[in-house]
Amino acid sequence: MPNTKIVTEIRRLAILAGAEIMRIYDGDDFDVKLKSDNSPVTAADEAADALIFAGLRAEFPDIEIVTEEQSDSHSISADRFFIVDPLDGTKEFVHRRGDFTVNIALIENGTPVLGVVFAPNRNRLFYTLPDGKTVEEFGAFDSENVGVIKPISVSTPDNTSLTVVASKSHRDQATDNYIGKYKVNDFESAGSSLKFCLVAAGEADLYPRLGRTMEWDTAAGHAVLLGAGGQVVRLDDHTTLTYGKPIYENPFFIAYAPGVALVRG
Repeated sequence: MPNTKIVTEIRRLAILAGAEIMRIYDGDDFDVKLKSDNSPVTAADEAADALIFAGLRAEFPDIEIVTEEQSDSHSISADRFFIVDPLDGTKEFVHRRGDFTVNIALIENGTPVLGVVFAPNRNRLFYTLPDGKTVEEFGAFDSENVGVIKPISVSTPDNTSLTVVASKSHRDQATDNYIGKYKVNDFESAGSSLKFCLVAAGEADLYPRLGRTMEWDTAAGHAVLLGAGGQVVRLDDHTTLTYGKPIYENPFFIAYAPGVALVRG
C-alpha cells in the first residue's frame, strides 16, 4: 500500500530531522540569519531541510516537494506534492522556548491527506496512519522502530466553557477580540504547529489564527487534525482551507473540534 511507505518515511525523516535540530539547539550557540522577508533562519532549519528533502527525493522521485527553505520550490504547480516546514517556530527555537516542530505533509487535490508533526523538545510526536487516522506516539522516538501509539480524537466541545489555544509569538489584539466572541473557560498558549495538535488531542477546542501564515506552516498540523476528527476553515466564510494556492499563502483561519459554534471574524 503506497501510503504505508509514505507514512513510514515521513515519520522516519521527522525523527531524524528532530535529532539534528536538538543537536544544534543543545549546543553552546548558533547563528541566526534573516531571509528576504526578515524572518529568521538558523543552521538547524537548513540542516533539517536538507535531510528531509534528500530523503523524500530519494524515496519518492515522482512526487513534487515544496519546502519553506528552498524558494525555487515555491512555483511548483501539482495536484500531489509534499510540503515541508523543517523547523516551524524558528523564533521559539532562537529564544529557546522549546515549542518548535518538524512538519511534513502530503497534499492531494488541495487536501492534506497524510502528515507528521514532531516536537523534539517537547517529546511529542503526532502523525497520520496510512488510512488517515491520527495517532500520538510515545517512547524513545526511534526512527526505525515504532513505539507505543495511541489513537487521538478531538474533544466534544462545551460552548459555554471552551478551551482556546493561540500563538505565543503572534497573538495580537485582533486575535484577542475574536477569542472574546466565545465563552472561554481556559486558555492554552503554544508555539508552531503544536496548536493544531492540541486541538487534535482534545486538549483544546479552538485555534483561531488572524495573521499571515504559509501552507508549509499549517499543512502537517491540518492533516493531523483532520485525522483526529477536526476541521480547518477560512475565517471569512468558513469554507475549508485548501492547499496549492498562489505563492502558498493562507488566509486567516480557524482550526476547531466539530461542535464549536463558530462565529465570523
